[in-house]
Amino acid sequence: MQLSNSEEQLMEHLWKLEKAFMKDLLEAFPEPKPATTTVATLLKRMIDKNFVAYNEFGNSREYYPLVKKSDYFSKHVNGLIKNFFNDSASQFASFFTTSTNLTEKELEDLKKIIDVELQKKKK
Repeated sequence: MQLSNSEEQLMEHLWKLEKAFMKDLLEAFPEPKPATTTVATLLKRMIDKNFVAYNEFGNSREYYPLVKKSDYFSKHVNGLIKNFFNDSASQFASFFTTSTNLTEKELEDLKKIIDVELQKKKK
């Protein structure tokens, strides 16, 4: 299951805060802040999708993520590779490195990351 753009934006705040009450989430948004009812609706949908849960403290709810940010984006990237690059990581890498205006240093950093992963696989 996937989050909408609005849900993703709210989830970003929740990942950063780790646990948050409604007022904390509203404070995390830049101006113009969304309406409380909008955030409440988004949270309800995210609870229904099993992305968020909460603990009750009297009349207040403290929300927390059920899905790690890295897991969510890993699944997202894998879906992107499968759907747009014929399930080919090398096609994705080729597109990513040639179409994103990476600097020479950024490309060198990517190469180092790949080299480290290659060494791990050889062991």
